[in-house]
Amino acid sequence: MLGLAELIAVVLALVPGGEGATWAHFVSTSALSLWLAISVSAVLCVSRQWLSRWPVRAGSVLALVATGAMAAFAAGAVYALYAVTGRPPLGMGPWRFALDSAAVAVLITALALRYFYVGDRWIAQVNANARAEADALQARIRPHFLFNSMNLIASLVRRDPVVAEQAVLDLSDLFRAALDAGEGGSTLQQEVELARRYLSIESLRMGDRLQIDWRLREPLPWSLPMPRLVLQPLVENAVLHGVSRLPEGGRVELELRVDAHALYIRIDNPAPATKPEVATLQSGAGHAQRSIAWRLTYAFGPGARLEGGWDGGRYRCEIVLPLSRPE
Repeated sequence: MLGLAELIAVVLALVPGGEGATWAHFVSTSALSLWLAISVSAVLCVSRQWLSRWPVRAGSVLALVATGAMAAFAAGAVYALYAVTGRPPLGMGPWRFALDSAAVAVLITALALRYFYVGDRWIAQVNANARAEADALQARIRPHFLFNSMNLIASLVRRDPVVAEQAVLDLSDLFRAALDAGEGGSTLQQEVELARRYLSIESLRMGDRLQIDWRLREPLPWSLPMPRLVLQPLVENAVLHGVSRLPEGGRVELELRVDAHALYIRIDNPAPATKPEVATLQSGAGHAQRSIAWRLTYAFGPGARLEGGWDGGRYRCEIVLPLSRPE
């Protein structure tokens, strides 16, 4: 609001042939604009809870009415101060000065409120899209992984009931974490634990064909807030589209390390790539990666990155998250 008020003073000063060309007039116009902006902002901030109870249109009209009334009162106070010195501003009467100031304040406030409203709706839409992406990833884990796991448990019940019981417990823990009733986000520790449970069940299914190598470079920011279902879908891609397609299987390497500025998460797995081309997110490395990259950028700002590509018969996916999150 203060920026808009000063912008008006600058525009008036730049009008060709106007009175704002003088330095004294520019200073007085700036003082009046800032005074009106402070007064109007104070009234809107104090009354925002009451205004928010109304529908959008009615609340907007009431906000503009309050703006006009406050601006007229503030301008009248300024006119009274000028009148004491014997120099009425611009040679006009008090009502004309107050009404003109109120009209300008109402127009500028209407533009500002429209800008704030559009920004608020955009943020709400982004949040809704992020939640929809998370729900899509959750829906993705339910049928496919559940059916495979149940088939695995059915085959283990007679042959190895102890292992089957452990698989049931792992599956229960996995879905309890993935389908948590809470609508909030996750943490680094929860994401790693979710990936561990998934890999535990896949290890039972694939046996010696799947080898897991965790490289946790402590200390790690285990309580770092993260979007839900970031790590597990990438680990699932490493198993389903990498190790499981190779007759001899392979080793999935997961490395987590941190420096003074960022957290680095790397997932490395053998993959049946026909040529050593680098697949960036923009060139189509998969819907899951694009969705996760989009949600990480929204949560951590433009400093967050998710990159993937083939290198020497292996596919490497790396996440970089800045530790200083934007507001």
